[in-house]
Amino acid sequence: MIEILKIVLPALLVLVTAYLLIDRLLRNDQKRREHELRKASATTITPVRLRAYERLMLVLERTSPSQLILQTIKPGMTNFELQQQLLQNVRDEFGHNFSQQIYVSNELWTALVSARESLIQLINICSSQLQAGNNANELAERIIQLFAQSEETPTEVAKNLLKQEIRTFF
Repeated sequence: MIEILKIVLPALLVLVTAYLLIDRLLRNDQKRREHELRKASATTITPVRLRAYERLMLVLERTSPSQLILQTIKPGMTNFELQQQLLQNVRDEFGHNFSQQIYVSNELWTALVSARESLIQLINICSSQLQAGNNANELAERIIQLFAQSEETPTEVAKNLLKQEIRTFF
């Protein structure tokens, strides 16, 4: 019996050691493959994601009231025409960049949607306070004044959140 134990015990010890070493080797190999896959996908995704951040920052900049009004207002426009054109431009800017939401966090996308909705609301509120047929300069001034009175606008919140997300991404 002792003779059998002298043979079986070292054999079991060698078997367990071999099993543990092979298991560790296979796990390390799997981790290395996963790391290489993540690294390869990161080199593909990172430029696309950066472009998404850039595009969204451009959307926020283009839809700031002063920029939006400068791009939209034309001589001879009425308040109603300016309101309609501003709303269309805001919807178009966000509509063209709707797909960018897959590259950003839900929190950032919610902030962007909030910025869009608050801008639409600002335009509609200012427009409702004026005569539709009057000169569009009245509406432009009212929008810029009301926007300037805000301490931290949803657009600024979205810009700051976007910058913060980019910093944590790198």
